[in-house]
Amino acid sequence: MLDLEDSVPQNEKAESRRQLPESVARVGRKGASVLVRVNRGLRALAADLDAAVVAGVDALVLPKTDSAEWVSEIASAVLELERERNLVQERIRFLAQIETPAALQKLAAIASAHPRMVAMALGPEDFSASVGGTPEIDLLLTPNLSVLFAARAAGLLPLGFVGSISEFSDVDKLRQTAAHARRLGFAGALAIHPKQVAIFNEAFSPSAQELEWARNVIAAENDAAAHGASAFSLNGKMVDPPVVRRAHDTLALAGSNQPTSDQ
Repeated sequence: MLDLEDSVPQNEKAESRRQLPESVARVGRKGASVLVRVNRGLRALAADLDAAVVAGVDALVLPKTDSAEWVSEIASAVLELERERNLVQERIRFLAQIETPAALQKLAAIASAHPRMVAMALGPEDFSASVGGTPEIDLLLTPNLSVLFAARAAGLLPLGFVGSISEFSDVDKLRQTAAHARRLGFAGALAIHPKQVAIFNEAFSPSAQELEWARNVIAAENDAAAHGASAFSLNGKMVDPPVVRRAHDTLALAGSNQPTSDQ
């Protein structure tokens, strides 16, 4: 992810936009997906889109997304630029960051606002500040789950974890937090530091024990099906179609997961 927003001082944003094509080429040179986080303000956003809608960019990260109408306006602008520049239309996808309590009331509409939408994530630091709180579990659990449910309902990737994104130096805590997020149903998370990447790749991938469990469930399912049963017992626990589906999803995830990185 290449950032044009909060990590770039105001007086350096123009230079960051100028360097963006080179950065896009460098980040994507080995096949990595390239995302660009743009600014929220109209003037800055217009300049960001002019710089970011180029060949090699796979998705835009939209901070402080608060309505479906906003997503649609950006989609229209991106389409105009794609047409003007003879780029593949509708190729660039959107990842919406939810960072205000008002946006929580419109999650379903935001998630289904446009076919470009591919993922949603809660911005824990901005969200906490917007409600006058600190990014702690008690405050962040409900909004994170709300984003998770809305994303899954719309067929999007739910990204994130319940905690502060700033605590990247405590490796053990980060690993536990990411593992907890996967158990809740999150598909991945946005990293802000390179040391987080390997931890996230591991935490959001099935463990050896999970893979063994999934294979055992599917083997037992095949045996049960041969005897005309759709529910059965395995190691003292009931297994029915939802559990079997989770086992298939686990194996599918192991086959599709590829290493990711953040720049």
